[in-house]
Amino acid sequence: MKYIKQIYLAIIFLFLYAPIGVLIAQSFNASRYRGHWTGVTLNWYEKLFNDARIADALSNTLSIGLLSAGIATLLGLITCVAMKELSRKWRTTFLSITNVPILNADIVTGISLMLLFMGLGLKLGYVSILLAHVVFNVPYVILCIMPQLMALDKSFYEAALDLGASPFKAFMSVVLPELRPSIFAGFLLAFTMSADDFIITHFTKGAGVDTLTTEIYAELKIGIHPEMYALSTLVFFFVLIFVMLFAINRRKLKGYEEVLS
Repeated sequence: MKYIKQIYLAIIFLFLYAPIGVLIAQSFNASRYRGHWTGVTLNWYEKLFNDARIADALSNTLSIGLLSAGIATLLGLITCVAMKELSRKWRTTFLSITNVPILNADIVTGISLMLLFMGLGLKLGYVSILLAHVVFNVPYVILCIMPQLMALDKSFYEAALDLGASPFKAFMSVVLPELRPSIFAGFLLAFTMSADDFIITHFTKGAGVDTLTTEIYAELKIGIHPEMYALSTLVFFFVLIFVMLFAINRRKLKGYEEVLS
């Protein structure tokens, strides 16, 4: 029975990661044609880094990802602090409302934000993508920070106030250091979601502004080039690194109970 379980797990992992393995191998294939191996080369990576459109898309992806994650983390933290002071009934209500964007279909969110931006007269482009990413990232940040904030002992904060610290100083000196693991986890998750998003970005971007996901989609419409294999490989390892950092950070939160009352 033990060997059967191991074989089953091996098959599952093979099913999940074999296509990615083929993609990675193909990015080093000297041949332009799939299924025809002619040797190992880094030529496709070299062409990738010399492609101005890919460079612009990568720059947009990183800048939008970092900015949206930072803004969403700040807004999420403020929202969590505000909701903590509410009664249990209202806190549960607001938490349910913040969870709606997570459960909502991306295409609905994307079209809704597009119509909102157009209705407000905002030109679709870099700023609209950034605002859209902030909107759908805030609920994920709240999901990371709220449990740990509710689990904190309020007596430490009150003790700091009794010792003469202002509410802001007490928060920065006592509460914020305790929340750093969850804040970092929220930031990493927000950045990963931003870098990985396609549907919402597709509906809220303007002409001439692309991220890696939309650039890859545009390239695929005119044919698959080997440079796309190299780009997809880099994106995979890039996201993998952030997932590993997120998993390591989550271990620090293991001792906290999910107390929401």
